[in-house]
Amino acid sequence: MTNFSKRLSGSWQDTIALILGVWLIASPWLLGFTGVSVAMWNAVLFGALIVVMALMAIFNFHEWEEWADMVIGLWLVASPWALGFARTYDVMSTNAATWNFVVLGLLTIAMAVWSLMSHRQRMIA
Repeated sequence: MTNFSKRLSGSWQDTIALILGVWLIASPWLLGFTGVSVAMWNAVLFGALIVVMALMAIFNFHEWEEWADMVIGLWLVASPWALGFARTYDVMSTNAATWNFVVLGLLTIAMAVWSLMSHRQRMIA
């Protein structure tokens, strides 16, 4: 098995993070909150960051990438309130956006922690 395929096969958490990032980018259109522009741009920007960080980790793992993902995940959880769209009047759109950010933020944190722990265990073994 080549070094490249070993690296790819050992990064399933980063692959899940990549999928989460793609979902986050598409979610304003799929969940119908494109009318809440701050939420839409938050999803697109941070989704793209998650995609880039996941690709970087898949192809050349560094611990700082997982720590950065944890910070991004924390931002996603807090962003509906920090940016104020959790309190707007379009309840359907903002509920979908709020739950989307909270769930994806928690999942992003979980995948980053799990990936970091897995890579550290492999280094010890």
